[in-house]
Amino acid sequence: MTESTLAQRLLAGDRRALARAITLVEDDRPEGWELVREIYPHTGGAAVYGFTGPPGVGKSTLIGALTKARRQQGRTVGVLSIDPSSPFTHGALLGDRIRLTEHFLDEGVFIRSMANRGALGGLSEAALQAALLLDAAGRQEVFVETVGVGQAEIDIIDHADTIVLVLMPGSGDSIQALKAGVMEIPDVIVINKADHPLTDTMVREIRGVLSLANLDGERAGWRVPIIKTEAANGRGIDELVGKLDEHREHINREGEIDARRRRNLRSEVLAIATARMRRRLEEEIAEDTEFQRLLDEVVHRRLDPASAATALLQRGAQSGAARHDLSAS
Repeated sequence: MTESTLAQRLLAGDRRALARAITLVEDDRPEGWELVREIYPHTGGAAVYGFTGPPGVGKSTLIGALTKARRQQGRTVGVLSIDPSSPFTHGALLGDRIRLTEHFLDEGVFIRSMANRGALGGLSEAALQAALLLDAAGRQEVFVETVGVGQAEIDIIDHADTIVLVLMPGSGDSIQALKAGVMEIPDVIVINKADHPLTDTMVREIRGVLSLANLDGERAGWRVPIIKTEAANGRGIDELVGKLDEHREHINREGEIDARRRRNLRSEVLAIATARMRRRLEEEIAEDTEFQRLLDEVVHRRLDPASAATALLQRGAQSGAARHDLSAS
């Protein structure tokens, strides 16, 4: 089918067209990017929620429970589950779908697992475009689940309207999430698997960390809530849904959502430009003898990496200027 026909079907909510469109952007096909250009004016209507947290805390189970709650409210849902890629094969297990099987036959739910393709911040370029496609296809709620965070995977803050940080008591990995970089990003904090005896202790610890980092007060009128849930049996989900709705109403009422989306789109433009520039640079230097000479200098400790990078950038700037002069003449 042509991109125009595919776009029409996508905008009409056709599930097969949506699946095809995401595959095109995931495969970095030109027609995929052309499709995104065509449907982009029709985006911006979905509420985008980002879920992050250490591995094993139950993010997928929590999203499954939230999806069930939203469907009971009659809202359509799109789920993007991002799995880490192998640094060797670039493949991914995509195991998050296992926790979402009860929604597979629901026409009002679209689930897609994607690899992060080595993106250090946890989200690949294709995942960002997939979220736009879900939005254009009429999904009212879009849940984006990132790979488990350490300290670097916080890209989600630049690509969602509301950020949910999911933690679990009694886990050594959770201490990573108590570090300032991660604790600065959530609008809502969820303590999942709250039947653990250390749950209340963890709530106090988190409040302490937020207080020490001056994050415990109101942020533009919003105080970050800590919700205790047991996603596997649905406990606490209604309270979480209520807090998500409250935050949505808050950022709409305060006009903050426009500022957030402007910041998010700025970050997305820069992220895509950076990724493409890196790919272009890698292609250009693949057979470049001058770069190999620079690398040999670095390997033999006659030139430091920073100086080599500076020389490479200067060559690129001179080459770009020469191409510009040639095209102008």
